[in-house]
This record gives sequence, structure tokens and C-alpha cells, in this order.
Amino acid sequence: MFIIYLECRRVLYISVVFQKILSKVFLHMSVFTFHLAKTSVKSALKALWIPPKPGKVPGLIHAECMVSMTLGSQIFSPSRILIRQLVVFAQWENESAIDNFLEKDHFGKMLAKGWHVRLAYLRQWGSIDEFIIPKVSSELDDSNAPVVAVTLARMRLLQVPRFIRWGRPVEKLVRDHPGVSLALAATRLPRTVSTFSIWKSQKEMIGMVHGHSSVPQPKRHAEAMQERERKDFHTQFTTLRFKPISEYGEWEGRTNIVPNLKLNG
Repeated sequence: MFIIYLECRRVLYISVVFQKILSKVFLHMSVFTFHLAKTSVKSALKALWIPPKPGKVPGLIHAECMVSMTLGSQIFSPSRILIRQLVVFAQWENESAIDNFLEKDHFGKMLAKGWHVRLAYLRQWGSIDEFIIPKVSSELDDSNAPVVAVTLARMRLLQVPRFIRWGRPVEKLVRDHPGVSLALAATRLPRTVSTFSIWKSQKEMIGMVHGHSSVPQPKRHAEAMQERERKDFHTQFTTLRFKPISEYGEWEGRTNIVPNLKLNG
């Protein structure tokens, strides 16, 4: 009996180790995408109400559907929330799943008419539900290489006025920064907010984060983060940094938005 017990323990141990190895391989292979597409109000609202689900879209881990916002614009300006501009941030098991979705899924075909970038995970600060974020972080070897930053948060509704007060100056900082190739915000009312920015180099992005950029009022981001530490605006918040892999389509007449990255599609 004792020998059977030891054998069962050995099999269980091997199973646990094997599962951990599979998990690491899976997370290493997973790919993120960020999509921009112009559509009708009806289609945008449908995507917000009924986003793609992992059980119905093969290879999808999670997708956030939002509408675009203009960084730094007046809160009650018509340009603040752009309901016809759909934003989708998603995580996939692999690139084949992305291709299949864009080619065969009705919603995916609509997104394929717009622009998207495929992303390899580098680092995370904070945390948020739904996504499966790798535990191991990495860095770009070249600090002059382009990098993509995505923030995603679930708001505390009573903190929205305070968030706007501290957030809009940061929006303007990122929007006007010479190191930015593309920057925008997105939302799914009432609680989800996000920002997306493509930086010409990791060095320029890190300089902005720490308030070292050669721009007016360079510490706006650092000061807002200090205020968030003092009293959080959100129930959940994360900042994700990515290495851009490939870019597809065009946005607002622009292609090759990611510097020094070969355009596909």
C-alpha cells in the first residue's frame, strides 16, 4: 500500500509540473491585439452590449470592446466620445486564432476593414480581471525600439470628477508628446476606461512616465500617479507594456504607424 501511495504522489507531482510547463508555453505563445475600426452607431452599440466571448470565438482569451475618445478634449465636447469609432483590445492563444477571427467571424470581418497591431507582452503594473497575464516580465534589448502602452481601468463612479481633473492634463501630455506616434483613449460606459499609445522608443516613454521629458510641465503623469496612490480612482487598474509584432490596415489615412515595423495586410 505504501508503494502505491508513493507512486500516486509521484504521478501527481509529474502532473502538476507538466501543467505548469504547459501554462508557461501557452502564455509565451499568447498574443494581444489592439483594433480600431469605423462603423455605424448600431454596430458599435451592439459590440459594447454583446462583445466577442471566448466560448464562441475559438482561441479568444478575452476582449474589451469600447468606443474611442479624443485625448485632452473638453468633457462635454462632441469630439470627446466618438461612438462610430470602435476600439477592441483582446488577448488570443496564438496568431492563427486572430487570422481565423478576422477572416471568418462576422464581427471580425468588420474589424479587418480597419487597423490593428499585434503585440507581445513585456510588463504589467497593477492588475485586472479577465485577461491571463504572464507572471514573467521582460524588457526590450534596444531602448530606442518602439513600444506600445495600454492602460485599462474600472472606475469608482464617485471618483470620476477627481479622475477627470487629474487625468486630462496627462492626456494632453501624451497627446502632444514628440515621442508619440499615435495616442487615444477609449471607454465603455459607465466604468471602463482605457488609453493606448504607440511610442517611437521605449526610452521616450519611460522619460514621460518619470517626468523627465523635454516638454512643458513634464511631471503631469508622475503627479497624477502620486495622487492615485494617495486615493485610488479605480476598483481595478493596470498598465501593460508591449513589443509591437506587426501592423495591419490603415487608420485615418495613415499606415506604418508603428515606427520601423514592416506593414502587413
